[in-house]
Amino acid sequence: MEILLLPFEFEWDKYNTRHVKIKHGIESSECEEVFFNMPLTIRDDISHSRIESRYHALGKTNTGRVLLIAFTIRNKKIRIITARDASKKERKIYYETT
Repeated sequence: MEILLLPFEFEWDKYNTRHVKIKHGIESSECEEVFFNMPLTIRDDISHSRIESRYHALGKTNTGRVLLIAFTIRNKKIRIITARDASKKERKIYYETT
């Protein structure tokens, strides 16, 4: 996808890192793994793209955990907004499109 041109970097703020870990049990490193593992599905998040373009990534961690990650691109860096385990419906979509 055009928005992800290699090499790329990640940017986290302390609140989001802590929130994702506490609420969803996901380490920041797991989120980053999703962007390096194929297949990776990325779609526009139109409903949350008022101020800046936002996206949803659907992909697997190195351990096979399927995550949905909301992110944006700032200063040529992937800025993770939030992440969670993919729902049953999202996992179905992921496996059907891969």
